[in-house]
Amino acid sequence: MASLDHVDLELLAALSGDPRATVVALADRLGLSRNTVQARMARLERAGVFLSFERAISSSALGFPLEAFINVEVRQVELPRITHELTQIPEVVQAHGLSGQVDLLARVACRDARHLFDTDARILAIEGVERTETSLVMGEVIPYRLAPLMELARREP
Repeated sequence: MASLDHVDLELLAALSGDPRATVVALADRLGLSRNTVQARMARLERAGVFLSFERAISSSALGFPLEAFINVEVRQVELPRITHELTQIPEVVQAHGLSGQVDLLARVACRDARHLFDTDARILAIEGVERTETSLVMGEVIPYRLAPLMELARREP
């Protein structure tokens, strides 16, 4: 998708404000027809605008209250295989490839410090992983958000 128009941005803002809103409710709120909203939602989905329809669930509620970020340095030529092997570790809830000193940043959720130690050891045991460095999450100070960015996009031409 080349760019989002004003209606797309208004639709996304409405969804951000009420992620459970029905197509009918969105149409009513935005003064659009149900068919228009449905067509735009389908187009936005095909264009990859929506990252996930998975509901965000607290890892603590599942019994994994300890979260950490693990910096992972790897042999670059083995990155695709290492990434695949990381997906096989259930405690790895998210990972990003980075530029700079660190190759991967893995977010993990564990039951306690011993579980974190064991999870880190499983990551280190992957062939091609050179080194890890772990930082405990002490608290989320700014949750993932896009509403301010959407507002900025709506204000700019």
